[in-house]
Amino acid sequence: MAKKIVIVLLVLGALAAGLAWMLKHEKNGVINGSADESLLQVVTTTTMVTDMVSQIGHGRVSVKGMMGPQVDPHSYQVTFSDTAALQKADLVFYSGFHLEGKMQDVLEKRNRKKGGVYALTDGIPKEKQLKPQAQFEGYHDPHAWGDPALWAHCVAVVVTALSEADPDGAETYQKRGNKYTAELEALHQWAKGRIAEIPEDQRVLVTSHDAFFYFGKAFGFEVRGLQGVSTNSESSLKDRADLVQFIKDRKLKMIFPESSVNKKGIEAVAEEAGVRVSGHELFSDAMGEPGDTVTLHGETYDKGTYIGMIKHNVNTIVDGLK
Repeated sequence: MAKKIVIVLLVLGALAAGLAWMLKHEKNGVINGSADESLLQVVTTTTMVTDMVSQIGHGRVSVKGMMGPQVDPHSYQVTFSDTAALQKADLVFYSGFHLEGKMQDVLEKRNRKKGGVYALTDGIPKEKQLKPQAQFEGYHDPHAWGDPALWAHCVAVVVTALSEADPDGAETYQKRGNKYTAELEALHQWAKGRIAEIPEDQRVLVTSHDAFFYFGKAFGFEVRGLQGVSTNSESSLKDRADLVQFIKDRKLKMIFPESSVNKKGIEAVAEEAGVRVSGHELFSDAMGEPGDTVTLHGETYDKGTYIGMIKHNVNTIVDGLK
């Protein structure tokens, strides 16, 4: 009898563990739009890609985003439900430039099998693509969304792909794409206005990893990260010592953690350099929680959108450095 009880408890424990595993992995995904199978079924990777596709395809497209807030795309592992969704999807959109490093093979396999897989960064002109350090295997810096005006180039990729798959909606997709492009260009100008409040000699941005070079080029910042372009790269003792010395030499007021990177490393650097760490994390590889709305400097925005993500980052950096 006791043996049977033990077996039952083990089975129940296994079921509970399985359910917990599923919940843990499923919470990384986010569903936008309707589950109506009469709509175009689209799968996306990062939150920034999901937001753009949702903005342009709203009402005609059902979007399943694989990665949620605070998820690091550099090391993301594909789940069983991701695989099923990729097989079923009409179209798949991902960021590109090898940002989704560990799932690149999966995306390429899906494209060979069914086609319909698109990298948003294919829309960025070659002369505007930044090359990162050698340890990122020769790929371009993938963090192109740091520059809203550059990210706007990706809209055409989404509009064209959706229009080809759903010709009846082509006019709608084009109108939405034009509207979103205008919003991104306005966002870029807004950011320039806010950043102008920081004296030029204080525009130095130190973060957890090298995700802000496009941002820095767009808005005139010198950028340093503790880790490399990919969060999978390890910072050496020399890297850390060099960054500490850099912070001391430049007499920086504040350095910044990131929402998708463990902040222990940047906190250790701050303690050694004697500099403050911002109480607000920057969004680097993922946006915030949808519905996390804040009002700051007279305007309200949702940190779970791309526009809200950029406004949060700019406000955090400006308020920390000026």
